[in-house]
Amino acid sequence: MQTYLKLMRPGNCLMAAIAAVIGVFIAYNIVTANIPEHIPFPIPFPVIDALKVSIVVFLVTGAGNAINDYFDIDIDRINKPQRPIPSGEIGLGTALYFSLALFFAGTFLAVSINLICGAIALVNSLLLIYYASTLKRTPLLGNIAVGYLTGSTFLFGGAVFYASGGIGGVFVLFLLATLATLAREIVKDIEDIKGDREDGARTLPIIIGKKKAAYVASLIGLVAVLASPIPYLQSLMSIRYLFLVGIADILFAVAVYYILIRDEPARSSRMFKMAMALALISFIAGT
Repeated sequence: MQTYLKLMRPGNCLMAAIAAVIGVFIAYNIVTANIPEHIPFPIPFPVIDALKVSIVVFLVTGAGNAINDYFDIDIDRINKPQRPIPSGEIGLGTALYFSLALFFAGTFLAVSINLICGAIALVNSLLLIYYASTLKRTPLLGNIAVGYLTGSTFLFGGAVFYASGGIGGVFVLFLLATLATLAREIVKDIEDIKGDREDGARTLPIIIGKKKAAYVASLIGLVAVLASPIPYLQSLMSIRYLFLVGIADILFAVAVYYILIRDEPARSSRMFKMAMALALISFIAGT
């Protein structure tokens, strides 16, 4: 069991699941805020649907991580030999079937929420498979796909209230998460450039060089930082969000420093991850 959890990367799955539930909370707050005051019975919070959302995102994210390891076996033998497949803890075929089972279970559960949630889960599942098999080895497009997939956890949460404008309410959070993830993915490609070259991948750092790729990542991170106050300005978040996201913005700046000035992509990637975790906490505190 521990091996299968390791294949799924439960930490990443949990962060994605929490982000989706936050999307549900934010969408709920937006929808209920627009209910006329003369209506005596407000919409109750959908506890069961929120629980389903968290499970679906956890399963689909875990499936995506597993299928990524399946297709990345040759790269991981160089970059991450301790992972379950290259280390021999789990067979290649077993990892594939396990991943497909998770995709199916997640999509099936999403349909039970509503058809929009089911559609998002299906599209994301297919995109995760296409990304792992093909798109990951294309410059920038693969990074954009990962950015979208991460940000779409907010869209998925908002889709619970799609008929009442829930998706529109969380759209700005989707954009912020997409941009921050895109910047970190480019930095990760800089970090993994040796193994990617040997595997024949055509990532952005390989195509345009490490330094130019670092500038691209930094520019995208800067856009995310400059856009971070928007949820507060739109009255979607409280002052607590603005304070905490400000700290996250400082961590983003430190991450940019490590990639541009110090040329330390591994440390920069860790700082990006810390900043994104704090940004997620700011979303929680600000709702």
